[in-house]
Amino acid sequence: MNQTENTKADATVELPEENTVAIGMDNRENEENITRLQHSGKELILIGTAHVSKRSAEQVKEVIKHEQPDAVCVELDQQRYQAIMAGQKWKETDIFKIIKDKKATLLLINLIISSFQRRIAKQFGVTPGQEMIQGITSAREIKAKLVLADRDIQVTFQRVWHGMGFIGKLQLIAQIFMSLFAGGDISEEEIERIKSKDMLAALLDEFTESFPQLKIPLIDERDQYLSQKIKDAPGERVVAVLGAAHVPGIIKQIHNDHDLAALSQIPVKSRWPRMIPWLIPAIIVLVIGYTFFISQDLGIRQSISWILWNGSFSAIGAVLAWGHPLTILAAFLAAPISSMNPLLAAGWVAGVVEAVIRRPKVVHFETLSDDITSLKGFWRNKVTRVLLVVVLTNMGSTVGTFIGGADVIRLFLEALGA
Repeated sequence: MNQTENTKADATVELPEENTVAIGMDNRENEENITRLQHSGKELILIGTAHVSKRSAEQVKEVIKHEQPDAVCVELDQQRYQAIMAGQKWKETDIFKIIKDKKATLLLINLIISSFQRRIAKQFGVTPGQEMIQGITSAREIKAKLVLADRDIQVTFQRVWHGMGFIGKLQLIAQIFMSLFAGGDISEEEIERIKSKDMLAALLDEFTESFPQLKIPLIDERDQYLSQKIKDAPGERVVAVLGAAHVPGIIKQIHNDHDLAALSQIPVKSRWPRMIPWLIPAIIVLVIGYTFFISQDLGIRQSISWILWNGSFSAIGAVLAWGHPLTILAAFLAAPISSMNPLLAAGWVAGVVEAVIRRPKVVHFETLSDDITSLKGFWRNKVTRVLLVVVLTNMGSTVGTFIGGADVIRLFLEALGA
């Protein structure tokens, strides 16, 4: 590449810190999407990439080869890096451990989001995240220090999930599904235009209009985390391979110091929200017990209502996930009991039953990447079907708990008026 360190640009980014200077970007094609910063004696070269663009991967290779940096930062965490480097080992995933560790919902959301990227990548015959893989390869070739600069993806998802109520979670999943499986191809020219900072900002604003709280953990916090990791990278010259959406935020945050430990903490629920899952079952049990004392007939009706509402909605969730008939039965039987015990969940019981009866095999992990690119594939693949059983059954049980609880209260009031 024909780059010069002192090239003047038509657009220069001003930063308020005296020891941080943005050196302008050349208008030539090979300088497109490259931002040069000076910070505390270091030269930081940010490459804003589109995650499914062949040109982005090629540019990463050219920049690293030409610049010969001391360190290369990539927008990956340890988990995603291992997934790239482990090859076929991911096929040994223990689906039962995922259910036991309560990671089914997070994994399903991760797969849903990844599938959109894979669908576009498949359309243009590129490897998803190819520019990150190229960054790793090029760093090794020039013997530069490789820095995994992104926050743990599980921490990010849990911070997102923690900040949303039940209705918000339902809306988020619904919106992700709707945007994910929208028809129509995307031109490669449009993908290249998506690397524009203005375009990305507009897309982000549109997405966060319904869920404004998502921008903080998904973008803002990660901008802070990435900027600190880039500043802390060893050497005097650092190249950072980033999604273009993060570049503007990193430019703003690069002059601030950020506590990586604080950004990596999983939020702990306050005392009262943690007590609610115990208070509701206790109230339901007391109400039903007192109703039996007033009227045995109404007490029986309350019990039947609780069982039917909980079991039915939970079973409907299992049906929507195309669960096995025994899985559906397990969802129905488990929900009325699990709703009384916050340590249990109908979805976990149904998920284990589904995994035992239709245990995912190596072939289902092998085809997972292709299957998640279509709505049909999500339900056909035994891995994602187990995850869907867990998530949809739990959601159905939650809805059933609210409706069943409301009917129990109604019958209680009827008993008091009798």
